[in-house]
Amino acid sequence: MKPLLGCVCMSLPIPACQCAVCPSFSGQHIAQERIVGGYAPVPHSIKYIVSIQTRDRRHVCGGFLINKYWIVSAAHCNIGVHKMLIVAGDYSLTIYEGTEQEILPHLVVTHPAYNSTTNNSDIMLIKLRAPIDLNSYVSIALLPRQGTAISEGRVCRVSGWGYTSPRGSQIPSTLRTVKLPIISSKRCNSSESFNGSITENMLCAGYSIGGKDACQGDSGGPLVCDGRVYGVVSWGRGCADAQFPGVYTAVSKFRRWIDNTIFSYYSKCNRF
Repeated sequence: MKPLLGCVCMSLPIPACQCAVCPSFSGQHIAQERIVGGYAPVPHSIKYIVSIQTRDRRHVCGGFLINKYWIVSAAHCNIGVHKMLIVAGDYSLTIYEGTEQEILPHLVVTHPAYNSTTNNSDIMLIKLRAPIDLNSYVSIALLPRQGTAISEGRVCRVSGWGYTSPRGSQIPSTLRTVKLPIISSKRCNSSESFNGSITENMLCAGYSIGGKDACQGDSGGPLVCDGRVYGVVSWGRGCADAQFPGVYTAVSKFRRWIDNTIFSYYSKCNRF
């Protein structure tokens, strides 16, 4: 088996076991998830995806819009509410297209059970200061019901602005996407793969021959199956490796938490 590699995310050290996807473009060869073997979709056809950026407009992670005020992403993408900028309606991060909407976040809520060592419960909610304008370039993503499982072999699609090569040397000029089949937790947890590190709150997707995967910079992005977001890009080992598929936070395990968190916030606001 290949040795586990340590990494540094946004200048923060990450344990050298099952390193989470670093939300930065450091150019280091690190154990993370990347969109490799994919293609550029029709411009603005994936309308629910957003780019989470620093205030100086450097892409950090992906995310997806679930209503006009709320974004879902990975908890390890939390760089701090005062350092974060949300961009919706984008396709090329390097060209101004006139379709972009830049919104500052008001609140970041990471899941209370998130564990940065095991990557369990790697999910967070971001509330925006102002509502996103839903239009021809921006729309919301649908979520699965609580506890709904996605079957092994089901082909899903993950998208993002992450690196396009295993060594993380190339940042794509436009959004990229790739289709991947779901892999059973049993296979993903086998001694030949992640050896028990996959919890019930995670799911795996990839090909037995490798070659296609999500990547550094894709963290927090959506894995869409049957028209609903079943996974959030979370972590991995290597990139597009046949032995180690991509690991995603299983959204259906957190649907109740998502709904309750949003409802709780609105309830508090409406008391006054």
